Amino acid sequence: MDRLNGKIAIVTGAGSGLGKAIGETFASEGAKVMVTDVNSESAKMVADNIGANAMAMHQDVVDPDGWQDVFEVTAKALGAPHILVNNAGLVIPATIEDCTLEQFRLTHNVMLEGVFLGCQTAVRAMKTNDQPSAIINMSSMAALQGYSPFLAYAAAKGGVRSLTKSVALHCKEQNYPIRCNSLHPAGIDTPMVRQAAVGADGEPTPATGMIPLGGLGHPNDVAELCVYLASDASRFMTAGEYPVENGTLYQPS
Repeated sequence: MDRLNGKIAIVTGAGSGLGKAIGETFASEGAKVMVTDVNSESAKMVADNIGANAMAMHQDVVDPDGWQDVFEVTAKALGAPHILVNNAGLVIPATIEDCTLEQFRLTHNVMLEGVFLGCQTAVRAMKTNDQPSAIINMSSMAALQGYSPFLAYAAAKGGVRSLTKSVALHCKEQNYPIRCNSLHPAGIDTPMVRQAAVGADGEPTPATGMIPLGGLGHPNDVAELCVYLASDASRFMTAGEYPVENGTLYQPS
């Protein structure tokens, strides 16, 4: 497959879970991929598994200088980036009654400020690209429904949703060759969702076939949509929000 042939992509939080699946799927579609993660070893393992079309870098998405380094190293080693997937994140269980200010700030620092820094760096770097470029921001169904057990997470993801639209409209108004969209997954079978803090259990989700009633999605369900939104096939799609949730928006479990 070659839907991303010739594209250069940066995927954050790609050492495991959704980011890993996105990076691997991008590479299978012809892209060269910079895999970044705060866990350097995990990022390197993913890049090594992908092969010659991938590199790994340590990245803490809250560090502005680190963002500049990622784009500069990617451009020198792989080529000027055309795609950014802001995927890095964390989840802290806490309701409005017990969420601390420190927990709230940490969550927003990583998942909202980190996305802001990524979008800002990407727009400045991609606005002179000679071919269409794309920013994909990982939001959540929590941004569309609310999620009382994870207050800070839901609030940050809501901010990502609005930030995405503002970035997309700015790029359109400036006639930059950049589209920006947000994805809104429900529960996906990743290490973050499987951790005790979230409490997901049950059998692993199969990569193909029907999703069992009440089952989690597979990371590939999100990765495949990322491929489409990163490709030139979605050239008329920007400022959009795309649920990946097996109908739970309309029929909550």
